Amino acid sequence: MKFSVLIAHYNNSMLFRDCYDSLLSQTYKNWEAVILDDASSEEEKEQLKAMIAGDDRFRFFENEKNYGVGVTKSRLIELATGEICGFVDPDDAILPTAIASAVQVFQERKTVVLAYSRFMTCDKDLNPIAPFKSAMQVRNRDPYFFNYPIQISHFVTFRKNIYEQTEKINTDLKISEDQDLYLKLYEKGNVCFINETNYLYRTHAGGISQNDNKGKSYDYFAQVVFESMKRRDIKSINGKKVPETYSDQKEIFALLEYQNKAPYRIKKKIFITLQKLFR
Repeated sequence: MKFSVLIAHYNNSMLFRDCYDSLLSQTYKNWEAVILDDASSEEEKEQLKAMIAGDDRFRFFENEKNYGVGVTKSRLIELATGEICGFVDPDDAILPTAIASAVQVFQERKTVVLAYSRFMTCDKDLNPIAPFKSAMQVRNRDPYFFNYPIQISHFVTFRKNIYEQTEKINTDLKISEDQDLYLKLYEKGNVCFINETNYLYRTHAGGISQNDNKGKSYDYFAQVVFESMKRRDIKSINGKKVPETYSDQKEIFALLEYQNKAPYRIKKKIFITLQKLFR
C-alpha cells in the first residue's frame, strides 16, 4: 500500500529540513513525497530542489502563479499516486512511525476512510510545548458532526479513491480547506483516531495561524460547516432552523452551542464507547 505525503510549499525552504529529515526517518518505506510549489521565489525553489535532489521518492511540481492553499492542496491530491494520502506542512514534521500507524489502520479496517492522530505543539525549533488534548475518537455517521470544537486534526490520512467520490476540496477556500476535506470524507465512511502523537506542529511568526489570517479563520470554518449542513440536507439543529443562506459565523456556530453542554457530551461518550465495542 503506497502512501503519498502531500506538501504545499510557499517560501518555506529554510524550515523544510526538519520535514525532509522526518520523512527519511519513516519506518514504513513505501511512500512518496509530492511537493507543489505555489509560486515561491526562484531562490526558495532552488534551495528546496537542491535538498531533495537525487531521491526519486520526492516529486516536485510548480503552480504557474500563486493560487493559495485551496487550489494547491486540491492539485496535490490529483498528483498523488498512492492509495493513502496525508498532508504535512513544509515547516512541520512527523514522527518515525506516523505513516506506518496510519497504513496499518487502512489495511486492517476496510470501512475506515480517514484516520487521524494527535499533534504536538512545538516552538520555532520544534521543541515540544504541549500535545493537542482535544484529539479523540468521534462518533461515526452522525449527520450533526461538524468537527466543532475541533477533534479531527493532524496527522490526518485518507483513502484517495474515497476522496474522488466527494465534491472534493473547495478551491476558493484560503483557510479551513482542511476542515472542508475532513467533513466531506467523514460523510463517506468511518473515521478512526490513532491514539498517538505523530505530528510536530511548529509555531512561528510566519505560520498562517499566527498571522493576520487568524481572525478570518472562524469565518471560513463557519462557511465550511454551513455548506456541510446544506450538503446533508439538514433543515434544523436542536430545534433551531438552519438559515437558507450564509450570513455570519455567529449564526452558524450558535446552532452548535448545545454540543458543549453536559447531556450531549455524556450521550456522545456512550455512543463512542458502543462504537468501539461493535466496530
